[in-house]
Amino acid sequence: MKGFIDDANYSVGLLDEGTNLGNVIDNYVYEHTLTGKNAFFVGDLGKIVKKHSQWQNVVAQIKPFYTVKCNSTPAVLEILAALGTGFACSSKTEMALVQELGVSPENIIYISPCKQVSQIKYAAKIGVNIMTCDNEVELKKIARNHPNAKVLLHIATEDNIGGEEGNMKFGTTLKNCRHLLECAKELDVQIIGVKFHVSSTCKESQVYVHALSDARCVFDMAGEFGFTMKMLDIGGGFTGSEFQLEEVNHVISPLLDVYFPEGSGIKIISEPGSYYVSSAFTLAVNIIAKKVVENDKFSSGVEKTGSDEPAFMYYMNDGVYGSFASKLSEDLNTIPEVHKKYKEDEPLFTSSLWGPSCDELDQIVENCLLPELNVGDWLIFDNMGADSLHEPSAFNDFQRPAIYYMMSFNDWYEMQDAGITSDTMMKNFFFVPSCIQLSQEDGFSSEA
Repeated sequence: MKGFIDDANYSVGLLDEGTNLGNVIDNYVYEHTLTGKNAFFVGDLGKIVKKHSQWQNVVAQIKPFYTVKCNSTPAVLEILAALGTGFACSSKTEMALVQELGVSPENIIYISPCKQVSQIKYAAKIGVNIMTCDNEVELKKIARNHPNAKVLLHIATEDNIGGEEGNMKFGTTLKNCRHLLECAKELDVQIIGVKFHVSSTCKESQVYVHALSDARCVFDMAGEFGFTMKMLDIGGGFTGSEFQLEEVNHVISPLLDVYFPEGSGIKIISEPGSYYVSSAFTLAVNIIAKKVVENDKFSSGVEKTGSDEPAFMYYMNDGVYGSFASKLSEDLNTIPEVHKKYKEDEPLFTSSLWGPSCDELDQIVENCLLPELNVGDWLIFDNMGADSLHEPSAFNDFQRPAIYYMMSFNDWYEMQDAGITSDTMMKNFFFVPSCIQLSQEDGFSSEA
């Protein structure tokens, strides 16, 4: 059941009916308490299968190209390859990972906005031809180093033009597209389509209306230059909720019918990342230190209660230099859950959660209400599958969390019904039936 981030020789525990994710977490909390209390992930691969079914049911006309940098663990990539998704890669390493799975180069796109020459040459060598571009400098690099390149012009959308100060954004303006098309013609670079990206934080569906209208303008403009346009990439920005997916589809479906109708020969693709993996991974961390502070000195952001109750600062064995790296650039999309059982009427205290570095940047949760915890207690964070399973910092011999993969038999049967079996593209899957079983004492025995 255990694997590491770069370990292709992982196994997936198939869970009998009656055994669930909570049981698996309980089992490994117990095991890690005995063996060293390191943080660990549990990945429910069945949730990825469900997300793909949801995608097929709601937006079947759009082919997903999974954003590899979001979570490049071998199990995730193999299951998505077996499900038939494409892959959006940002580097040579990512392209190599996907290529090793036997994915066809036609199902890989190179999406880095700032490409190294060596990596453009690598893409050319392995036959990855489709790539994105938003400026003349990149276009010239592509022209010199990839003779078979097929370029998607990356256009900016209203939600990221002139965004927050100091926030780096990508995508060219509609006005500049004509210049880039002229350059491409002179450089003999093939332009085959358009890409745009709408952030998941964008609440205005009207942004899609303008983006699709702009994309249609670029298609028409490219036609004037003699380019044959074949592909539209609507980017990522999908949160993972079925409601948001249906809401986006409600807006874009009629527009696609008008601007890029079926039968026009235009392939519609997208780059979902966290949509597939966020909910599939849960992180368990251990409290390694605690500090009692006066409530009125706790934080300027904490509402003063006027009480004499203490507040607590808890330090965990994982932080922003490890699995919570995305916390440095965005808000945490998960609420900590206390693993140990506590009484409903147990008092709750103002608390903050910190990583192990003692760095002021290593704050995971600024303010929450928790029962009083002790060193050695565990906290559970769900929705941790996106941007969290990277190589951690070398701080204090920080040990990267182990990953335990699981899938219910029902999800496994669903995959088989879809024609996906372990002997197709899932060559590194080793299924372990009944590897965790509830004992008569409501404890667990680990047989993996």
